[in-house]
Order: sequence, then structure tokens, then C-alpha cells
Amino acid sequence: MTRRIIIDTDPGQDDAIAILLALASPDEIDVLGITAVAGNVPLELTAKNARIICELAGRDDIKVYAGCDKPLGRALVTAEHVHGQTGLNGPRLPDPKMPLQDQHGVDYIIDTLRDAEPGTITLCPLGPLTNIAAAFTRAPDIVEKVREIVLMGGAYFEVGNITPTAEFNIYVDPQAADIVFRAGAPIVVMPLDVTHKALVTPERNAAFRSLGTKVGTAVANMTDFFERFDKEKYGSEGAPLHDPCVTAYLIRPELFSGRHINVEIETTSELTMGMTVADWWGVTDRPRNAMFMGRIDAQGYFDLLTERLARL
Repeated sequence: MTRRIIIDTDPGQDDAIAILLALASPDEIDVLGITAVAGNVPLELTAKNARIICELAGRDDIKVYAGCDKPLGRALVTAEHVHGQTGLNGPRLPDPKMPLQDQHGVDYIIDTLRDAEPGTITLCPLGPLTNIAAAFTRAPDIVEKVREIVLMGGAYFEVGNITPTAEFNIYVDPQAADIVFRAGAPIVVMPLDVTHKALVTPERNAAFRSLGTKVGTAVANMTDFFERFDKEKYGSEGAPLHDPCVTAYLIRPELFSGRHINVEIETTSELTMGMTVADWWGVTDRPRNAMFMGRIDAQGYFDLLTERLARL
């Protein structure tokens, strides 16, 4: 059954690959639209990068909307130190010709969900949860229209990658994350505990490059660029490919396993701000609100990526 999805994103090289995987999989995924949010780089660049990737995939028919340019209640933190000044450093890709839609991304999310039958739209946030939280706050009636929220963010055993206790996407807007996790919609979380097991090794990156296509070469150049940061930081053989875990789950959920647990977001302590407090061991009586993934079939994941990217 084809999933009707909205991708909410802050591209970012790994966001870009997640979008490409979705657009390469029309039998499983129907991308209704893409909303951009400030995160890895400011909004002007994330909205531009989303359109660059659509054109790279040959899909200039996809509508892209600019959403929130800052978190709900904090100053924006960005990640040029990982993704480069453009967010898509690595390949040389032309500026987009397709237009940015006039409608605000949050309004698009609200209108699309209001027009849908209950439980029919999957939201796929790949960055900070600002747009989703803003939509839920302004229009709480839309929550029942959500089939599932499948997001990349958070961590438990892997703790933090931007602070000692927080993963970047949640840290950028913890207040938004708190709203989303309390909203009552079904949630699937792809935390660092999973994505740090999905490493772009030299062999896996060579497989992308050997596709011999514009997409394959661009993806290989993207991972060549951003892996330098993670390899130095973690001492690993490659960089984690975070965000495509979201779209891979929509296509082959059997690649992932986890636990349905309670997850709450720290919003008051500056020491642990943005921490995903995951009750993995069930030591509280707080209600379970998220499927928190813990394992991935990494080779199956990269085989899927390579096979699908070859279609573009």
C-alpha cells in the first residue's frame, strides 16, 4: 500500500539522500509535498536545497514550501561545521529553476491534513520539529489525520552528538519536539542508536559512485564531504547516514527493530536540554508514546539505497 507522505526537512546531505530515496520509490511512497525548516542551515538554504534535490531526481513537479525560519522559543543553532556553508557541500549542483511555493509550509501541512481522511497522511520530519509542532498547535484537529510520524532524531544509548546528552534535531527545537511527542499521533523514532550503525564505508560509497549516474555521483560526493567530520569525531570507518532511515522504514520496515516505549523531551535544564528521555527498560509507568528503534540491518539498508538510487 502506497504511503502518502509529507517530507519536512532541513537539507543537509543525508536529508537529500532521504528525499532521493523517497522519489525513487513511487510504488511505496507518494510524496505529496516537501516543507523546509531551519536547521542544518538557515531556511533560505534549506528551501533552496530541497528544490535542488527534486531537480536532481528529475521531479520538478514536487511542490516545496518554506516553513519556520527559527525554533519556537530559542535562538537557531545550525550545523555548517558538518554540512558545509551551503548544507549540500560536496557535489556541484546547479541552482534550482523550479519555484518555491508562496504558501507557508505550516499552512500547507494544516490544509493538506484537513483535506485528508483520518489516519491517511504520514509525516516524515528529517530535521527540527518546528513546522510540525507549529501546525499541531495552531490546528490540533489535524492530529487525527496523521497515520504516523516517522522521524529522525533523538538518542538513548548513543546520548548526544551536538551536546553530551542531545541529538541535533531535537536540541535545535526541544519545545517543538515536546509538543510533537505529547500530541498523541503514532510515532516511529530513528535515533542515533540506529543511524550510528548505518555507516557509509568506502565500499558502500563506491557502490553509489559505480552507478555511473548523475544521482549516484552526487550522492557519493555528498558522503565524501560530510564523512570527514564524523570519521574524525567517532573514529569510525565511515559516516552515519541518518535521515534515509526514515524513508527506508516506509519501504522495508523489517530492516529495523525497536521497542514501543515512553519518550519525553527535556525542555528546562540547560545541562541536558533536548535530551530524549527514553524509558527503554520500562522503569516508569509513563504511557508508551513512540516506537523507538534500536537495530538496523545495515547492509540491507545500503543495498536498498543503491538499488533505488539506480532508478533515478
